[in-house]
Amino acid sequence: MALFEETAAYLHGHFRLTSGLHSSEYLQCAKVLAVPVYAERLGQELARQVEELLADTKPEVVVAPAIGGIVIGHEVAKALRARSLFTERDLDTNDMTLRRGFEIKPGETVVVIEDVITTGGSTKEVIRVVQKLGGKVLAAGSIIDRSGGRADVGVPRVALESLRAVAYQPEDCPLCKEGVPVVKPGSRRTEPPA
Repeated sequence: MALFEETAAYLHGHFRLTSGLHSSEYLQCAKVLAVPVYAERLGQELARQVEELLADTKPEVVVAPAIGGIVIGHEVAKALRARSLFTERDLDTNDMTLRRGFEIKPGETVVVIEDVITTGGSTKEVIRVVQKLGGKVLAAGSIIDRSGGRADVGVPRVALESLRAVAYQPEDCPLCKEGVPVVKPGSRRTEPPA
């Protein structure tokens, strides 16, 4: 969290999270990861936790959701000496997909890495993409776990920092009721395209 404070990446206001929930706090990982030595350090630490979790099993591939997970996914892959791939949203369907000639061979071992988990939705989408291609997802990890350990993505997971940040359904958000404008700083559209 010291890196988030130092880089002014721990924001306070009224935010619509990637999950669609609203919160008065937002962790802008991109600002921390914009400093290469910090990105490398976070990647090495997350890779160490993944290795401890997996014991003797070595992942062959790290897959991260675009856009937020790309940098940290690459740094974790570098530390694990694995390939680094990312999924992205199809512009027509808004579904997560593996593109750009990336491939996962049937049976390859995979770790899914994300910048921040709130509900685990993006991580679960990436896991489904990998499994559909025949990959074996061993674990997941993130820099920040906003769920306080509650998000279940279907595989064991680790996080460098676990918070229990308050988040609201939009219809129950006290900031909305007060008329505070909402900001959407994340990278994911919450509504499908028209």
